[in-house]
Amino acid sequence: MTRYKIIVGYDGSAYAGWQIQPGHPTVQAALQDALLRLTSETVIAHGSGRTDQGVHARQQVVHVDFERNDNLVPLLQKGLNALLPADIRIYRIRRVGAHFDARRSAIRKEYRYFIWNAAVVPPFLRLYRTQVRDRLDVAAMSKAAKLLVGKHDFAAFTANPNRVVETTVRTLSGLTVKRRGEEIVISATADGFLYKMVRSLAGFLIRVGEGAVPPSEARAILHSKERTARVPTAPPQGLFLWQVKYPRH
Repeated sequence: MTRYKIIVGYDGSAYAGWQIQPGHPTVQAALQDALLRLTSETVIAHGSGRTDQGVHARQQVVHVDFERNDNLVPLLQKGLNALLPADIRIYRIRRVGAHFDARRSAIRKEYRYFIWNAAVVPPFLRLYRTQVRDRLDVAAMSKAAKLLVGKHDFAAFTANPNRVVETTVRTLSGLTVKRRGEEIVISATADGFLYKMVRSLAGFLIRVGEGAVPPSEARAILHSKERTARVPTAPPQGLFLWQVKYPRH
């Protein structure tokens, strides 16, 4: 078997998420179909993580195994972007050792959540920004975000994934909130994320920014380990899988 690492970017607007779902268009299905057409091999595209319906990826990392041993990089680089829909693009491809695993080898992931904090969203941003009309208090949001950084049980900031989860403890190494004009960017970096965790963090921080929840409630919510209305799930269109980091070899 020969393993390849593929860097993929996509606009998730038209897809039911990354992972294959019968009867629904997904990014994984589109990529695997293109790989089959190019190589005549049925392969599984293993992603670094799952993204939900409507969520985008600036950098999704994928590994794929082929039975043939010849160098497929020239064929894949030339052919994939010609076969894939225009809302999915391959940036880089290279051969890697069998030790590399797109999900298990990752040491850090960053997601960014984009908010358009104004009365009108530019039409060309409507699928990539979540609108909040009333002005948000970024200072309060930043204060709450700092209280969430660290190794914690984030059970109160996740949704039921309908599958077994070994632990809800994660190490959130960074959570920042920055305003750039009418745009607010929430950046979350961790060793891994729970189901809808980033959208839950964003939903909570938006509530703080609106003045509905004080920043100090962040620790109390963490310690409660219970999901409540204080932690709504923010809409998907503002969320991007931004980058995935791996150990240097």
